[in-house]
Formats: sequence, C-alpha cells, structure tokens
Amino acid sequence: SVVRNLFLTDLPTLRDPMSMERTNLLNMAKLSIKGLIESALSFGRTLDSDYPPLQQFFVVMEHCLKHGLKVKKSFLGYNKSLWGPLEMVEKLCPEAGEIAASVRDLPGLKTPLGRARAWLRLALMQKRLADYLRLLITRKDLLSDFYDNSAVMVEEEGAVIVGLLVGLNVIDANLCVKGEDLDTQVGVIDFSMYLKNDIDDYRSGERNGQVAAILDQKNYVEELNRQLNSSVHGLQGRVDNLEKSNSKLIEELAIAKNNIIKLQEENHQLRNENTIILIKAQQQLEVTQVDVDVELDTYKQSRQGLDEMYNEARRQLREECQLRQDVENELVVQVSMKQEMDLAMKLLEKDIHEKQDTLIGLRHQLDEVKAINVEMYTKMQTSDDGMKQKNDIITRLEEKTNQITATMKQLEQRLQEAERDRWTAEDGARKFKHDFANKADSLQKQIAQREKQMLQLETDLKIEKEWRQTLQNDLERERDIVAQLSAEAQQINGLKKEFHRLQDENSQLKGICEEQEQALEELGCKLSESKLKIEDIKEANKALQGGQVWLKDKDATHCKLCEKEFSISRRKHHCRNCGEIFCNACSDNELPLPASPKPVRVCDTCHALLLQRCSSNAT
Repeated sequence: SVVRNLFLTDLPTLRDPMSMERTNLLNMAKLSIKGLIESALSFGRTLDSDYPPLQQFFVVMEHCLKHGLKVKKSFLGYNKSLWGPLEMVEKLCPEAGEIAASVRDLPGLKTPLGRARAWLRLALMQKRLADYLRLLITRKDLLSDFYDNSAVMVEEEGAVIVGLLVGLNVIDANLCVKGEDLDTQVGVIDFSMYLKNDIDDYRSGERNGQVAAILDQKNYVEELNRQLNSSVHGLQGRVDNLEKSNSKLIEELAIAKNNIIKLQEENHQLRNENTIILIKAQQQLEVTQVDVDVELDTYKQSRQGLDEMYNEARRQLREECQLRQDVENELVVQVSMKQEMDLAMKLLEKDIHEKQDTLIGLRHQLDEVKAINVEMYTKMQTSDDGMKQKNDIITRLEEKTNQITATMKQLEQRLQEAERDRWTAEDGARKFKHDFANKADSLQKQIAQREKQMLQLETDLKIEKEWRQTLQNDLERERDIVAQLSAEAQQINGLKKEFHRLQDENSQLKGICEEQEQALEELGCKLSESKLKIEDIKEANKALQGGQVWLKDKDATHCKLCEKEFSISRRKHHCRNCGEIFCNACSDNELPLPASPKPVRVCDTCHALLLQRCSSNAT
C-alpha cells in the first residue's frame, strides 16, 4: 500500500519517461532507506552482508547511480560503468583515497561494477556515504562527463536521496567484502519486501491491493525493459565493432594476398633472368674454352718453327711486360682521377644545393620587401587623403569662426547704439521734467512710453546677451575642434615623417634588392657553369666506365620523358647519347656526337643539353 500510494501520487503529473524513472527510483530509495533504518533499529545489533534489507538497499543505490549513465566506447565495445564517477570522489575528498586504494587492492574484483559495489559497502561502514555523494553531486561539471542531463544524480532527486542517506549514519554495518562475489551479482529490486498491507487496509477492500500489485508489476517490467534495452544497445555496438574489425581484416587479407602474388611473380621473373644469365655465361665459357684450345694447338705446332726466333720473342716479351706495366700505371692514375672526379662531383652538387637554397631565401626576402613596399604605398595614400580632408575641415572652420566674429562685432555695435539711445532717452526725460513741469500729464505719458521702450530695449539686450553667450559657447567648441584638428595635423606630420623614413628604408631595401638580384644573376651564371662542368664530368665518367648504358627494349614499357605507354602505333627509339628509350615525339632530334660524326637520334633533354654546351664552348 505504501508503494501504491507513492506511485499513484506522482503518475498523473509525469509524462517524460526519464522523469517517471527518476520519481520511481526516488520512491524506491525512500522505501529502502526507511525500511533499512526501521529494521536495523528493531534488529538491535550490527548488520552483516546477508541481511536482506541491506542487500536491497545496495541494489536500489546501484540503480540510482546507473540512471542516465553515459555509454563510453572502449576497445572491446561499449562500456557503462559506475566506477568512473565514484573514483572521482578521491580527488574531491582526500579521506576517500583510503577506500579507493582498498578497492583497487582487493584481489577478487575484476570488473568496474564490482569495484563500485565494494566502494559503496566500505563507504557505508565508514558512515561517510552521504558526505561523499554530496561532494559528488555538487560538482555538476564533473558529473556531466559521466551522466546525461536528465539523470537522477544531476537533478533534484539526487540531492533528496543524499539527504535521506544521512539517516544511515545511525546504523553499524560489518561487511566482509573479500568473501563476496561482487562482479557477478544480479542487481534486481525485490518489490515483495515493501508490499506490506495492514489488516485495516486488507479489510477496506481487495481492489486497492490489486491496483498496487498491478502498478508494482508495471514498474518492475519497465525497469527490466530499460535494463534489457541498455544491454541490447551495448551488444549491438559490440556487434558493429566486430563487423567493422572483420571487414578491415578481410581488406588487409586481400591486400596481403595481392602482395604475395606480386612477390611470387617477381620471384619467378628473377629466376627466369637468373637462368638466362647462367646459360649465357656457360655459352661464353664454352666459346672461350674452344678458343683457348685452338690457340694451344697452334702454339704447339708453331713452337717447333719458332726456336730460332726465341731470343727475339723474349725481347718482345720484355717490351710487352714493360708496356703492360705502363698500362697498369696509367690504369691506377685513371682510377685515382675517377675517384677525384667523383669527389669533385659530390662537392659541386653540394655547392649547387647550397646555392639553390640561398636563391630561394633571397627570393622570399625579395617578395617580403615587395609586399612591404605595397603596404607602405597604400598607407601613404590613405594618410594623404585623410590629411586633405582634415585641411578642408580646418578651412571651413576658420571661415565659420570669421563669420561668428563678424556677427559678434555687429551685435556689439547694436548694443552700443542701444545704450546710447537709452542714455539720450534718460537725458531727454530729465530735461522734460525740469523744463516742462506744468505739462506733467503729457510728460508722464511720454515717460511711460519711454519706459516701455526701455523695457523692450532691455529685453532685446538680454536676448542679444544670451545670443552672444551661445555664440561664445559655439566659438569655444569650434576652438576645441580646431585644437583637435591641429593635433591631428601634427599626427599627420608625424605620419609624413614616418612615411619619408619608410621611403628611405624602401630605397635602401631596393638597393639591397638590386644588389641581391645581381648576386643572384652571378650565382645563376656560376650555377649554369657548374652544371655544365658536372655534365662534362659525368660524360668523362661514362667514357671511363665504357660508355653509356644501352637500355634493353624489354626493360622499357613507358617513355621516360612523357611517360606514355608504348604500343604498335607508339614505337620505341633509343637515344644515342644517354642510351634510354623514348617515343618518337620525345626523340625526333638529330645531332652529331663524338662517337659518330654523322647526325644521330637524341632525346629532347640531351638535345637541349648538347646545344647549351656547344654555345658555352663557343663563347
């Protein structure tokens, strides 16, 4: 009946499934905590691990902590563990470090869920479970990494549950964590413990009991459904990961098979080439053996007739030995010259690379100098335009101040004239009083008229004074504007000076740039000369090694210059200079070579190189 009343009060107002789950978990937490406290007080001794209300309390707390927990993707699949947020308590409260260390040192715990269950039991034995969870729910920024926004621990229900946990400090618990199998326990809430009907409720009617049982079964089914959905999502994610890994492994296996096939083909080709080379070597050995046998027979036949010429042959042998010694000495000299040429080629190539790097750096500096010149030119144009506008404003303000001073002078003249009229009027009035005492009525009328005129003049005077004051204020404002403009003009003068300074720097940079361009041109000339020397050295090296390497037709499938594939319409042609194979379009040039005075076919690269060398030799 208690469960029924708790659920019936909240069901009509809830529409969101997450809020319904939070309310159900809060009601179950209230029932479990209340029942545990009442049973513990009536039990009257220390509680152990086998006490059913205590086991149900841990199951309810596990469900509350699991509510809204984010699923994190790991190497083995999707993981949803309580140990992550509970482990963060160690950072918030140093006293919780002892519990965390004890949980990590337990040998029988292998899963994060088992560690979280052991942590809850140790915190309850310390009577600090409410304090630790209160520290955790106050840090919303840390909880957002583990829980959704609608979880119990994030919403107000979490604070209510933590407040209810304070009452558990009156309970003494002695729990043996080492002996329990916390990894494989099934956390299912047993609602039968809380379905206690009083005799009066039972007599009041069986209908309420049936409704309560139906609601309890409904909530139990919803909770089981939610747990099954979470487990299905986890298994589905794991299946997806396994399918992805399987597809990747299949692709890698196909790539490996292709590589194996290619390597087998290359091995077969190498074996065929090896057999061809062995056959050719054996043929050459047989030919040389036949030649040696023929020469030996002729030597034996001719030796009988050459006894008389033995002395002469001996003398020729000595001469030939001397010639051989000379040839060997020349060969040693040529080998040393070849080594020196190789060293010189390496040094020249290194020098060429260094000069190319310096050329690239100088070009970058030249581009930066050009960009600075363009930017300074734009700044100069903008500053000149602003200075012209400000000069126009200053001239307009000066004209305005001249007009204002002219109007002020006119107003002062009018004021002086008004004062003179006033003084003359007063003198006239005095004279009229003394001279025409008998004509008092007429004089009084005239005085009244004059007073009216005087009042009108005073009002005009006040208006003119106010106008003068406003003009003075305007003049002061104009003066302030003129002062600001003069300050801006000084700034413009400073900008002009800076612009002239930058122009000087620009001219200096242009001079440096011209010098660097000259140096670049000189380096380019030296670089071309060094390239020609390198080509000469390479040709000499080729001559020392026995000429160019004549590439075989079967070794070339594409043109070396344009890289187009050879076919029936695109034939193969050898370059008589470098020995490489090109198509007709890339080797339609003819030039005489040192080996053949007649013009022969050469490729485009060798044609340009030989023409450049001929022009440099001619100069």
